[in-house]
Parts: sequence; structure tokens; C-alpha cells
Amino acid sequence: MSEHHPGTLALVGGREWGDGCTFDADLLAASGGDEVVVLPTAAAYEHPQRAVERATSWFAGLGARVRGLPVLARTDADDDELAAVVRAARFVYLADGSPMHLRSVLKQSKVWHALDQAWEDGAVVAGSGAGAMVLGDPMIDPRGGAFTIGLGLIEMVAVLPAASSWSTERLRRTVSLCPASVVLAAIDEATALVRAPSGVWTVSGLGAVEIHVGGALADLSALPG
Repeated sequence: MSEHHPGTLALVGGREWGDGCTFDADLLAASGGDEVVVLPTAAAYEHPQRAVERATSWFAGLGARVRGLPVLARTDADDDELAAVVRAARFVYLADGSPMHLRSVLKQSKVWHALDQAWEDGAVVAGSGAGAMVLGDPMIDPRGGAFTIGLGLIEMVAVLPAASSWSTERLRRTVSLCPASVVLAAIDEATALVRAPSGVWTVSGLGAVEIHVGGALADLSALPG
């Protein structure tokens, strides 16, 4: 029986679709298509159309078109037509914004199940900032740095985005609160932690990624394959 591999997964530390995000060309190539479905859900209260416009401009430079999907509230996430678009997509990108809103909208929704199924069938899934945070489980609660339930596309991995903007004290506290069984990935802005279908993880972009396990620094091999 052959082992099943889902598609490429990219966890971006924020400041997506701009200088340094060289990984997007590789993600586009991995998708095998020329369209990116962007969910501006996390930016629902922060001019979501602006996120779609930035993505449209950025990916146009890479020879691709963007389809912004107006999944802004829970009713949108349970819309059959919107879920069908996600299910058929080859590249789905979750924009930055509020992780708590993003989680509440997508949790156990039709759109979320469609995204999960698309990824299992080989689609590329990327999330930036809040979008990256919710893809793991557990998830860092940005209100205090403790841990809460994420959506769990990838399990036992917690994402700390925009890592270089965190104070040493705040980072240390979050590392200390992280369950010993969970891998904490602190990812800089315009930087991607990418999991290939083979299960191999790499880092791409402007900055760095720090991996913490059990309160100690580790390397990428600590991440689940």
C-alpha cells in the first residue's frame, strides 16, 4: 500500500506578498496552476479587500491570478458554493489578521473541510500570520501568549509569527507555556516554514525560523514529517 502525501504546506511569519517572499514562486510552481484562492477571513474587520488587492498585485508579477473569496463570517464559511471553490483549488492562501476571528469562522465549517480535503488531494496551502497560527494545533492565543485549540491541519505544531517583533520576555513566557509534546515554530516576517509532500521541512524568505521543543532550541527534524 503506497503512503499518502498531502500537498505542500507553507507557514509564513507575516508581511506576506511583498519583498523577500521569494517562496511564493516556488509554491505556485508546486501547485501546478496559475490561480491562487485567497481567503481574507482574518482581515474581515481590517479592509479585507485590501488584502485581496495586495495579493492580486503580487501574484500578477509571478504570472498568476488571484481569486478573492469573501469568507468573512460564519455563514460564508458554510456556503456550499464557496466551499466548492476551495475544494477545487490548487493553491489556497489564508491572509493575516485576527487569528481568533479566523478560527471562529472556519472551525468545523464546510469551507474548512473543503480546504482540508483539497490539501489531502495535493493542493498547496499557505497561511500568513494569523493564517499560519490557526493551521497548527495547539494555537498561541495572541491575547496573552498561552495556548488554545487551533484548527489542526498539522498537529502538535504551534506557530509564533512575526517572531522578531516579540520581546525576549514574551517569547520566553510562551516557550515556557508550550506543552513538551508540541513543537513551537517562531517564524520571522516575510519568511516561510515549508513542508514538502515528502514530509521534509525547509525555511525560505527574508528571515529565520527558531524551533523550540520542551523549552530548548531544536532543528527542523523535530517537526512532524
